[in-house]
Amino acid sequence: MKFKLMATCAAGIEALVGKEMRDLGYEVQVENGRVRFTGDETDIIKTNLWLRTADRIKIIVDEFDAQTFDELFEQTTAIAWDKMLPMDAAFPVEGRSRNSKLHSVPDSQAIVKKAIVNELSTAYHRHTRLPETGAEFPLEVAINKDHVMLTMDTTGSSLFKRGYRVEKGTAPLKENMAAALVMLTSWYPEMPFLDPFCGSGTIPIEAAMIGRNIAPGFNRDFICEQWPWIDGDMVQKVRDDADSKADYDIELDISASDIDGNMIEISKRNAEEAGLLADIHFKQLAVADFKTDKVNGVIVGNPPYGQRMSDEEHAHELYKQMGKVFNPLTSWSKYFLTSDLDFEKYYGAKATKRRKLYNGSIRTDYFQFWGKKVRDLSSLDQIRTK
Repeated sequence: MKFKLMATCAAGIEALVGKEMRDLGYEVQVENGRVRFTGDETDIIKTNLWLRTADRIKIIVDEFDAQTFDELFEQTTAIAWDKMLPMDAAFPVEGRSRNSKLHSVPDSQAIVKKAIVNELSTAYHRHTRLPETGAEFPLEVAINKDHVMLTMDTTGSSLFKRGYRVEKGTAPLKENMAAALVMLTSWYPEMPFLDPFCGSGTIPIEAAMIGRNIAPGFNRDFICEQWPWIDGDMVQKVRDDADSKADYDIELDISASDIDGNMIEISKRNAEEAGLLADIHFKQLAVADFKTDKVNGVIVGNPPYGQRMSDEEHAHELYKQMGKVFNPLTSWSKYFLTSDLDFEKYYGAKATKRRKLYNGSIRTDYFQFWGKKVRDLSSLDQIRTK
């Protein structure tokens, strides 16, 4: 069965989700906060399993314009819900509305629910209440400028919940945002990688998963796996295929440090849960004490910012230290995510590029400082041995 589908995502990374999907072989349409595509049940599992930067995969059940509750009811009733919802399906209806005549979200949810109950009762010849004791099919009615989109969520818990984070710090970065930060860099798995503010280890763990080509959803289930029309053998085949694509032979050079020893222990536990502890070198270390003779590396960091530490001065001092330590590493590319728009002033260098991203509801900028690669490594070895 072919479906209209969409991958939803955080504002600012739609193009990245689109690129991921094109790399998986899909034709896509990139829009604000979502990427549309078409596919069958296999594609639903495949995209849930493989997309690193998306939030969830939804089936677009139908779209239409409606300005009255009668129109909303009639159009929703006209859909063959029994083709997707078994008689005992549990189908909670969420809702949202923007710039629309149907601005009451609870009323819109209730109308949609009633319309679906009507259609299912007719289709299944039910004269009593529907049991709703079976698998869950989460639905949403989203209305924007009088345009209604009815969707069914195939994911369940958001895709950022990879399943490896057993503990987290005070201001954790979502796993899919951490993956986005890595994917927006010039890093390849053969290059040195460093996160100097690793917190609970999310960025280096995501880097290791990217480096090994491990499907981000390998360690979790999706709500649609409970649906009667999603074939269990097909799911296992897609999972086995993903597993066969992982590269466990490549040598990775990933380092992660934090000034807080407790966070290093948490990072190690999370990396162990992901099966990647051996791939990441964790160390308790202040930025000021960092030294390296490696070249052509990539640094990705989410340094503490004023509003997160409730201490702007301390953050600014840290940015100055970062500049002193990292600016001399001219062959390294550096990428820092912060909501402090004066970051460059304290860091002491102008970014090659800035990209606006949203870390949850916080507007942040991704400051990118591109390095100049050392091409002739043999001359570098001669300098070192003199």
